[in-house]
Amino acid sequence: MRSTFSVLVENNPGVLARVAGLFSRRGYNIDSLSVSRTDDPTISRMTIVVEGDETILDQVAKQLRKLVDVIRVRDITNDPYVDRELVLIKVNADSAKRGEIMQIVEIFRGRIVDVGEHTCIVEVTGDEGKINAIESALKPFGIVELVRTGRVALQRGTQTVLVEE
Repeated sequence: MRSTFSVLVENNPGVLARVAGLFSRRGYNIDSLSVSRTDDPTISRMTIVVEGDETILDQVAKQLRKLVDVIRVRDITNDPYVDRELVLIKVNADSAKRGEIMQIVEIFRGRIVDVGEHTCIVEVTGDEGKINAIESALKPFGIVELVRTGRVALQRGTQTVLVEE
């Protein structure tokens, strides 16, 4: 079972290291981790995707809540939320294949952000399924390099309270 946690933390040095350390000490693996400051420069939001059974996921939430700099931990997996990833894919793209690559990128509403003599770099945002699909579609051309941001997510609606629920 995969869960998505939205974690608000104080924007202090070392917070990311303490959160990552919590996972490594317990032997839990992080599938995806994205972190950045919010509209309030004193607060950062972490989106953490973890796989495990219900016991492990409950333990993750409890351990996160114990960390000093953590303001709020929320498992949003079963709540309505919007999530996105960003992927940059450098793909082999000689002049004969560029047109076909451009058509694939257009289908996925992506952009070509760099063109070289033998490669191009494609940028696409979307949910995990969309990112996996464009990766599969471009694989036959030869993927030279690929980087994904990991999931970022926000709950839908007005659930923006900063207190523990």
